[in-house]
Amino acid sequence: MSLAAPDLPDDVEALKAMLLSAREEISRKDQELAHRDLMIEKLQARLDKQLRDRFGSSAEGIEQLQLMLEDLEITRSADTPPVAAPLEPNDKPHRKPLPDHLPRRDQTLDPGDACNACGGKLKRVGEDITEELEYVPGRFVVNRIIRPRMACACCEAFQQASLPSRPIERGRPGPGLLAHVLVSKYADHLPLYRQSQIYAREGIDLERSTLADWMGKTAALLAPLAEAIADHVRVGEAIHADDTPVDVLSPGRGKTVTGRLWTYVRDERPWGGAAPPAAFYRFSMDRKGIRPAEHLTGYRGFVHADGYAGFGEMFQADGIHEVACLAHVRRKFFDLARDDRSATAAEAVARIAQLYAIEDEARGQPPDMRAAIRQAKARPVFDDLAAWLRAQLQKLSAKSDLAKAIRYALTRLPRLEVYFSSGCLEIDNNAAERAIRGLAIGRKNWLFAGSEGGGQTAAVAYTLIETAKLNAVDPQAWLADVLSRIADHPASKVDDLLPWNHAG
Repeated sequence: MSLAAPDLPDDVEALKAMLLSAREEISRKDQELAHRDLMIEKLQARLDKQLRDRFGSSAEGIEQLQLMLEDLEITRSADTPPVAAPLEPNDKPHRKPLPDHLPRRDQTLDPGDACNACGGKLKRVGEDITEELEYVPGRFVVNRIIRPRMACACCEAFQQASLPSRPIERGRPGPGLLAHVLVSKYADHLPLYRQSQIYAREGIDLERSTLADWMGKTAALLAPLAEAIADHVRVGEAIHADDTPVDVLSPGRGKTVTGRLWTYVRDERPWGGAAPPAAFYRFSMDRKGIRPAEHLTGYRGFVHADGYAGFGEMFQADGIHEVACLAHVRRKFFDLARDDRSATAAEAVARIAQLYAIEDEARGQPPDMRAAIRQAKARPVFDDLAAWLRAQLQKLSAKSDLAKAIRYALTRLPRLEVYFSSGCLEIDNNAAERAIRGLAIGRKNWLFAGSEGGGQTAAVAYTLIETAKLNAVDPQAWLADVLSRIADHPASKVDDLLPWNHAG
């Protein structure tokens, strides 16, 4: 994506200071990359040893090592600045030719009929052919970009069409293939080494390290688009927030620590809002309360959230108002009714069901009508539920699980009352929980992030994929279209690439 260069100061001392700062930053990045390279070598050595030993009990360990390696390789690729490709036709990378059995699709780039230098007539003297591996739904193809070399009959000047910009310079993956690998990993939970094995059965030689390099560069290329989605979410009147644990490899220790993936969702469809639904994700190495406050810096509005105490720091900020989640209250009673067969818990579930039945009636109505329905029908049920819970608490042992569930409910219900006064709010935080569900499923396959950078890459990927799904847009088709255009797309018009602007 094209970005305007920053204005440089005229002062020599200021320029020296900028140069020194840049050198220090480059040195720091070089050290980080060297550390990652060393870790990759160590993990590869461990993997090779386990593969040689072939102990049955080490099968899970082998898979974990594969996942760590691919995640570290993705991070390294994302952090490595792109290297400008040399001019054609001297660009002759040493790589295996694409398989002959794949069908070819030719695209000829016409250099024109007249010489740009003198206006004379051109004659064909040769051509350059660039092949890129592409994926269309269900099959691989090879795109052949043919660029005839033309010579002027008058001045003998040579003329040729320029090679179009590609998502990855010096690479040969087409945008459809990059989108397919990205969606397969993060939406379909298929690790890169398994994708490599699948492609090998089709006669396509794509190493895990190659796929990892592509994913790192693709995520870096798409990061501005993910940030545009985050900006869209942060201007909503109400946001749903949640988080889920992710195991992360601890550098230098060979063990894992628990990181967090956070999601923030804007969805105005229940009250007929015109804004497209969207979700953005953030990754952190801890669950400190400052994290959601950082993610929503500058936000003013309502935030639906569970009872996690860490959200308290966010709610202390000016202009951010808490909305509790009735689904979390219900879940505690539902579990007790199911596991302990508690009649009181079952009664609580039934009373809460009445509130959800009223929500079904209000769903899709304009905000003022939703608020009116809630005040007239839900408010009496809500007040009666709170009074009944207080009465039941007096009959129970303070240490019982049912008493704990009731105390939790009585703490959260007052923080839900705001939903009566605004039809733009929801009765629960299920929008965020749905956005987290795919991650929970994926964890069973990718197990953990190999590094903090891998978590950041996953956050970008999930932001793009989940937002596309919320807008009923095929994420693979949309990302293929975006990747075919984003290299030359002006940064000031990134909103044109958002999924709700996709022609389909």
